[in-house]
Amino acid sequence: MTPARRQPARRRTATLATVPVAVAALLGAAGPAAPGTTGAPGAGDPYFPLSGNGGYDVRHYDLTLGYDTGSRRLDGTAVLTARATQELTRFDLDLTGLKVTAVTVDRAQAAFRRDGQELVVTPRHALRRNQEFRVTVAYHGTPEPVTDPDGSTDGWIPTDDGAFVAGQPQGAMTWFPANGHPRDKASYDFTVTVPKGRTAVANGVLLGQRTARGKTTFHWRATQPMAAYLATASIGKFQVERYTTRHGIQVYNAVDAREARAAAPVLKKLPAVLEWESKLFGPYPFEAAGSIVDHAPDVGYALETQTRPVYDSAPDLDTLVHESAHQWFGDSVSVTAWKDIWLNEGFATYAEWLYSEQHGGRSAQRTFDALYARPASDGLWAYPPGDPGSGARIFGTPVYARGAMALHELRRAVGDRDFFRILRAWATGHRGGHGTTAQFVRLAERTSGKQLDGLFHTWLYTPGKPDRP
Repeated sequence: MTPARRQPARRRTATLATVPVAVAALLGAAGPAAPGTTGAPGAGDPYFPLSGNGGYDVRHYDLTLGYDTGSRRLDGTAVLTARATQELTRFDLDLTGLKVTAVTVDRAQAAFRRDGQELVVTPRHALRRNQEFRVTVAYHGTPEPVTDPDGSTDGWIPTDDGAFVAGQPQGAMTWFPANGHPRDKASYDFTVTVPKGRTAVANGVLLGQRTARGKTTFHWRATQPMAAYLATASIGKFQVERYTTRHGIQVYNAVDAREARAAAPVLKKLPAVLEWESKLFGPYPFEAAGSIVDHAPDVGYALETQTRPVYDSAPDLDTLVHESAHQWFGDSVSVTAWKDIWLNEGFATYAEWLYSEQHGGRSAQRTFDALYARPASDGLWAYPPGDPGSGARIFGTPVYARGAMALHELRRAVGDRDFFRILRAWATGHRGGHGTTAQFVRLAERTSGKQLDGLFHTWLYTPGKPDRP
């Protein structure tokens, strides 16, 4: 995410759906769950305790959506293919605001109820450990974005011609039922129907589109593992550009006409940026790329939605480099817990420094020195980036800038040869999966043969401004 323009937003209160009478009867018939057979209502993340759920892993999401840009009504059917990681008599999905009309588990009607952002599902028959099962949820309503701890909004954000859909860190639940923590990644199909003249842009590859009876349906598929917060189905009146790079990456750019002139010279550089980053970080991790450039002046940020970042306005080159670097650091290699988000943002910020250094601009050392010159009272030193302390701080300056400074100190300590070996090994070794700071430190020490505990402790975990390096 590019945070510089994140703006506070008015907090909204989600509307909770009521439980239909027939389903309430099923709930009563199901009886109390046996101890140890209910999935946890959260993935255990201290910053977002109710984000994600326990007891199962989602393998695939098949989302069929219809959106009316006039009434702003969303009609959805979500089919989740999952595997139980324990015996389950009950489990949760993350979903807020929308009315659920039916839930089935393996085609049998299931009981359900709403509890805040949790959709609590009780299948007719208990699920065995390691059993694969399929959950189908039918729902509709007017999706509302969520307000994050830092005051910004994310999720399904309506625009004057459609929707800007950006889910970091918890907005996926505003438009589809999910296991909404980055720890659980899955493949996706999106079938999105919108009024004729609008374009629906999701992740991955466009498999086809058709227009009939005044509506157009788009079918997108993302085959590589993706965290729910990185999914998008942004809608608008877009100018579309499609091409394939010389390395076989399918590029799809969707640009609001109001941003097209400013965006064109930057988007033209996308293939070269991806090629440059591939040389540093390893092969591009996905089969598709591109950009969604919307006209959404109230949003205030861009997000690295997987394969196709979404921008609230025409991006500058630094922002394009940043969000593209996230395809390796944050998307392909995801965090295991939100406190480690410097592994996303520090790395993408340092990619900006490297791009400048290698393309005739300011060196990374000069950028580091300019930041270090800030007084101890500056917000850069307000808290350590390795564990910001709350969800309100994960998009703050220390996570981005001081996180990048930590990487520069690592580079100085081990030398360029080992430093770039570390970055490449991190991106390729954890491709399609997850990582933690502790794993990154071990990789850096193993690659360089140096003891680096003190360096990382100083730059990631020590409060205040570190002593002069």
